[in-house]
Amino acid sequence: MTTQTPRIFSLEEAERTLPLVRRIVLDLQHEYAAWRGAVGQFELVSAGARGDEEMPPEVAQAEREVQAAAERVAALLAELEALGCVAKGIEAGLVDFYALRDDRLVFLCWRLGEPGISHWHELDAGFDARRPVDHLLLTGTVP
Repeated sequence: MTTQTPRIFSLEEAERTLPLVRRIVLDLQHEYAAWRGAVGQFELVSAGARGDEEMPPEVAQAEREVQAAAERVAALLAELEALGCVAKGIEAGLVDFYALRDDRLVFLCWRLGEPGISHWHELDAGFDARRPVDHLLLTGTVP
């Protein structure tokens, strides 16, 4: 497996991608909810099925619906990845963008519902460790 170099965003570049990212995240949340519903339906219809019998048609249909929903979720996650974003929480609508702060790699952090990108965090930290964007992020290096 080849590890790709992440796309490094300036704050301005990340902000320009937000309209598209916002639409993808909204679609992702919708499809994820549909997948969860399909999984629940599959669990209901397959509860009485035995492994040594032929799969009843309703179980096979429910299984196909789970697979189709999973593929839609995966495709939307791939869209975010192709943009250079990292999905961190589908239900919360969390997306990170690689950026430079003081010449080191960090994440710009955005959550669905926020008007723009106003926070960042270290690569090994999460949403709870977010800090406000500062001048070191605006330039990517020490002024």
